Amino acid sequence: MTEAEVMDLSLADFFLPDGRDPLVPPDGFTAWLEAGRRAVSLYEPTLLQGPVPRTTLAAPDGPQRVINMASYNYLGLSHRPEVVAASCAALREYGTGACGSPLLSGLTDLHRRLEAELSAFLGREQTMLFNSGFAGALGILAGTLRRGDVGVLDAKCHVCLVEGARLAGARLEFFDHNSAASLDDALARHKACRRLVVLEGVYSMDGDMGDLPGLVPVARDHGVGMMIDEAHSVLLFGQTGRGVTEHFGCDDAVTLKYGTFSKAFAGIGGFVSGPAELLNYLRLYASSYGFSCALPPAVVAGLLAALAVARREPGLRARAAENAEYFRTQLRGMGIDTGASTTQVVPVMIGSDRALLYDLCQELRRRGLFLAPVDYPAAPEDELRFRASITAAHTRADLDQALNILANVVAPRVQRRYS
Repeated sequence: MTEAEVMDLSLADFFLPDGRDPLVPPDGFTAWLEAGRRAVSLYEPTLLQGPVPRTTLAAPDGPQRVINMASYNYLGLSHRPEVVAASCAALREYGTGACGSPLLSGLTDLHRRLEAELSAFLGREQTMLFNSGFAGALGILAGTLRRGDVGVLDAKCHVCLVEGARLAGARLEFFDHNSAASLDDALARHKACRRLVVLEGVYSMDGDMGDLPGLVPVARDHGVGMMIDEAHSVLLFGQTGRGVTEHFGCDDAVTLKYGTFSKAFAGIGGFVSGPAELLNYLRLYASSYGFSCALPPAVVAGLLAALAVARREPGLRARAAENAEYFRTQLRGMGIDTGASTTQVVPVMIGSDRALLYDLCQELRRRGLFLAPVDYPAAPEDELRFRASITAAHTRADLDQALNILANVVAPRVQRRYS
């Protein structure tokens, strides 16, 4: 298989099986993977340090220092001394893991404290914790929707939300991204069914916000509840960091607020906050909660400390926003397309040339910039990109060095959008 033939194919071409044995990959997949090993090598890199702004990657010629714009450590809390100290103290006191499901084996007082503090912070009656962000979204939607219901999702919702609605057996109805008119049409088509509107606070591939001012009135007019995924926006937006619902003054209009701990909290897991009556139901019907081990206490202690730091230091939130605005403005000054981004998620749009995407990524790594290639089907075929995650921990020197690399590597080889 030639390199050109490799680049003509994507993961979507091998999704449907063509053999009788489900334990055997589709014909041609292994050959395609092997022939494309230069591109494949850019995924799942080995980090020799943590997700800090300047980290080290394992490379064929030895360890390579890079500017890291591929990690979600938005507030730079992964290595904060008080966060690390809290985790270490809990590790000594509580041990390495929870060792059982919340329903049968219980939760520590640390878990209960985090539930209570998140509820107070978000202004919700109750909060429940999940050991995985992806699994949390699955459990919430599969626990609330049923066959015959309709999950009405923004067309750019994360795959975890799509899979959650599918797992429930509900009908999936997508409305055009951030389109109030499209949402209105979708809800009207299914007015005889139970419906739930699902959207995101910040969209993880495009870096734009959910248009709550436009969408909330539509859902309200139809008498339909809403769930928002604030994975990339909680602790980052709003006067106190509650997220995009607070930013737009829509806290009371969204019933379920979902988020993850792997972004601004710099940990792992997920949570949902909302009415106590509904969450009491979910604790018994969200299988990814009741049939999975609880978060390790040491992780929970670190999350509590991270929440405390974020609440008492709003400057971190402001610095992340300032860094993102600076980075995005400089990219646009080079003519690089950053799409609809208005947040700390900044796409570097490449277009439809898959070979160019991977050539550029190899050169960026060689010059010391760690960005991951985003290929189809994670992005539309004509909107292949890199995705930069800008954090409060990036210094101006980090940003300027990354911009200099992008100016030399990417800007000369992509079509200028801005003049």
